[in-house]
Amino acid sequence: MRVIDRRTFLQSALVAGAALAVTARGAASAGAARPIRLGGPAFAKSDDPVELARWHRAAGYRAAYCPQLALADADRIRAVEKAFGEADVVIAEVGRWCNLLDPNPEKRKANLANVTEGLALADAVGAKGCVDIAGSFNAEVWYGPHPDNFTQKFFDGAVENARAIIDAVKPRRAKFCYEMMGWTMPESADRYLAMIKAVDRPAFGVHLDPCNLVNSPEKYYRNADLLNECFDKLAPWIVSCHAKDLTWDVEMNVHFREVRPGTGSLDYGTFLRRLAAMPEPPPLMIEHLKDEAEYAAAAKHIRETGQALGLTFERGA
Repeated sequence: MRVIDRRTFLQSALVAGAALAVTARGAASAGAARPIRLGGPAFAKSDDPVELARWHRAAGYRAAYCPQLALADADRIRAVEKAFGEADVVIAEVGRWCNLLDPNPEKRKANLANVTEGLALADAVGAKGCVDIAGSFNAEVWYGPHPDNFTQKFFDGAVENARAIIDAVKPRRAKFCYEMMGWTMPESADRYLAMIKAVDRPAFGVHLDPCNLVNSPEKYYRNADLLNECFDKLAPWIVSCHAKDLTWDVEMNVHFREVRPGTGSLDYGTFLRRLAAMPEPPPLMIEHLKDEAEYAAAAKHIRETGQALGLTFERGA
């Protein structure tokens, strides 16, 4: 039996991924589709795992953000995994939102430990992945812009951190992902492909938030092209997705603003078609809204948009 090393495997996967993308776009056009798992944050009045899982089903969700858990609490982790598994509600992500490239060495070290623990938790509970941004050299705002966020130093630091987190945990199920951003790497599909190759770990995945990539008028108006590019190039590695929308507040400079899905300009038809064409559609998680009613309205719009295209969603209760 020929032994394939990790680098050879990754190079083969990149070639296969390109071929799969062509097939996926054809399937999306031809109407082949699988049910989409929609999710959002829980507004349950209980932290009991069974009740939390039931709440998601009652809300029509078949995906969830990971409930509050401590890595040391093995009993609760097992209870959450069991309850959500029996309810067939996928835990989409453990979010660990902090700056892995903080200019302060002590903060950076603490943040690296925090995210490493997050990946271990995701693997223990059976979540699809642990997500953070790659970071920023901005000393004031942890996710903020900085002129050095597009340098080789930043790229190398992000690669080193991803390797360190994955190698420390050695996850069996969960992936570690960077959320794509408009003013810090990875800010494009091509940059993410370069990062996948450089990290060189099967446990490194992609978290897709297309709104975060809209950083110019051209991308705003041509966001369907942006979506297709992301799925064409990154589909084999996409672990989970965020659902939100963008509008343009017309001022003397460019100002995009996040809004509820259905009240902006993101081409949800293309987004949902490409998701449904994947062999196993990753969870689509609504985020950044103010209350339960806003989330319900967003979910309604997403479902109605998909259903009008002949797409289906994993059903709730």
